[in-house]
Order: sequence, then structure tokens, then C-alpha cells
Amino acid sequence: MSLKQRLTDDMKAAMKSGDKHSLGVIRLINAAIKQREVDERIELDDTAVIAILDKMIKQRRDSVTQYTAGAREDLAAIEREEIVVIERYVPAKMDEAGITAAIDAAIAETGAAGPADMGKLMAVLKPKLAGQADMGQVSTLVKQRLAG
Repeated sequence: MSLKQRLTDDMKAAMKSGDKHSLGVIRLINAAIKQREVDERIELDDTAVIAILDKMIKQRRDSVTQYTAGAREDLAAIEREEIVVIERYVPAKMDEAGITAAIDAAIAETGAAGPADMGKLMAVLKPKLAGQADMGQVSTLVKQRLAG
């Protein structure tokens, strides 16, 4: 089942059960997906949907930081609750050992030898690890691996 279909099914279930909080967040997710599809005139696959979800989570984490700094714990709590609902649809994140194994496999595949090959290596890793790992962490680990 595609992620979009799962979202639709969960939205229907939330309507039937009266779970207004989940329903609102799922509607926000669907609106973001639909907006991107209309803007770019494409049908999004699961990878693109996961990218949208990651962006939504990042936005909410930034909001939590801002609200906490502004002593608005009530608003920060709402954002945290939305993060919990959105994270239901994001695949589990890889641990550092899994990321390192993927980097080693990509190095073997591309023959990357030094820091100059980082772009080539990241081009191979990005589609494989999208939604499963923080690309900033992947980039740091690739730099370390290629430097030493």
C-alpha cells in the first residue's frame, strides 16, 4: 500500500473514530502533498511524500524551539503532538552502524577514494537513504570516511 493510500485510509478511520487531532494533522499532510502535486503537475511517489513529511517535522521542531524560547509552552506542546502524528508515516531512522554500512557499500560501488569524490558518493547515497537517515549526519560520516 502506498503512503498516500495509507494516509487516506487513516484519515477515514480518524473521521469515524472522532479523533479530531489526528484528522487535522493528516489533512495538513494531504494538503501539503496535493499542493506539491498541483504546483509541479506530477504524481508524488512514496520517496517524495517522505521528503514532505521530513520537512514538516523539521518545521515543527523549529517551531518548538522558538515557542520554548518565547515561553509559550502551550504552543510548543501542540507542535510536539503534531510531530508524533507525522512520525507515524515516516520510516524508522537508520542507526549509525547502518549508515556506515551503506557508505561502505557506496564506496565499493563508486570506487571513491578521497574528499574529491564526496559529490559522487553523496549522489549514490541520497536516493538510497532518503527518509531513513539525516543527510547532514550522512554527509559528516562520508567526510570522515573519505578523509581517513
